[in-house]
Amino acid sequence: MEPRTLWPEGAAPEYVAARAALLEEERDLLAHAERVAAARRALPPGPVLPPYTFAEGPRDLSEDGPVTATAMDGLFDGHDTLVVYHLMFAPDAEEACPMCSMWVDGFHGVAHHLARHTGFAVVARAPLPRLRAWGRRRGWDGLRLLSSHDSTFNRDMGVENADGAQHPGVSVYDREGHRVRHRYTMQASVSDDLPERGIDPLSPVWQVLDLLPGGRGSWYAANDYAGARRG
Repeated sequence: MEPRTLWPEGAAPEYVAARAALLEEERDLLAHAERVAAARRALPPGPVLPPYTFAEGPRDLSEDGPVTATAMDGLFDGHDTLVVYHLMFAPDAEEACPMCSMWVDGFHGVAHHLARHTGFAVVARAPLPRLRAWGRRRGWDGLRLLSSHDSTFNRDMGVENADGAQHPGVSVYDREGHRVRHRYTMQASVSDDLPERGIDPLSPVWQVLDLLPGGRGSWYAANDYAGARRG
């Protein structure tokens, strides 16, 4: 491969040496990420799931109905795989988790690309009217937003505690006819050393902040600053 120049002319020798050393670390990181992705794809088949159903309204969020009971095998949209984002939105909460909302903002922006490869849905424990109102506020038009309010889905997937506390995460499922099999789940917090970083690679926000001199620092997403659309 032809060598790449990653600094402009005039860079100090100490910068060139430090950047070259960093490049080797970045190459190692990419290689490790490839090995992890391969191991993830090679997981043996997971368990077949119960026939969960969810409350779902029209993809046009300006419409309130009709509301349907959607079986999980109906979420694949013609594909054999399904990705679910577990939105942290408790039944009695007024708003969804701001960090979760940031993640779903990103998924919404690339949903038309994902639709070429897999089904994609956002599932929350909040009642459907409250979830759809939040989707309107955020501008999540076209995403499949489903409420698991009347099922044990969140608890079974490990994104709900016994006391009802919700946790963000991402799951992948396979379809075998009308049977749905669990393939993979990752939650946001899986390490005490690196809290809330389990699914950070799925959001461009964190990847860009990590490029900055100050890094991500103590920043946390909020639901009230400009860019969070309101209906």
